[in-house]
Amino acid sequence: MGKTILLPVDLSDESSWRLALREAVAMLRAGGGVLHVASVLPDFGMAMVGGYFKRDFEKEALHRFGGALAEWARDHVPDDIEVHPHVLHGSIYHEILRAADKLKADVIVIGSHRPELKDYLLGPNAARVVRHAKQSVYVVRE
Repeated sequence: MGKTILLPVDLSDESSWRLALREAVAMLRAGGGVLHVASVLPDFGMAMVGGYFKRDFEKEALHRFGGALAEWARDHVPDDIEVHPHVLHGSIYHEILRAADKLKADVIVIGSHRPELKDYLLGPNAARVVRHAKQSVYVVRE
C-alpha cells in the first residue's frame, strides 16, 4: 500500500496502538517503506495555565517524552522495520495532520476505540484525522 506510514500512538494507552502497529508492520513487510511513529504531548491550552508550572517544565517534559517514545519504539517495533519516532506538541489531531503532511506520509494508520457518548458530542481525534487528512487513513478498531 504505502511506502511512508505514520502511526500515531498514545504511550499511556496500549489499545491506541496494539492492533494498529500490527497492521502497519504487515503493510511495511508486504511493500517495504518506513514507519514514522508519532506521539503528541498536549500543550497547556491557555497561557495562564503555564504560569503554574516551573519555567522549563515543557522543555523537560518534551525531553522525557522523547526518551519514552524512543524506548517504546525499541521495545515494540520489530528490528526489520525502519522506524523514526517523532514527538509532537500541541493539539493531538492537528499535530498528527501536520506531521503527515511534513513527512509526506502515504497513509496514516491509527487505532480507534468504539465510540462512547462523549465521543459523539466532542469527536474523537481519530475521527478528526479521518475528516481532515489529505492522506489515506486506515482506522484499526480495537
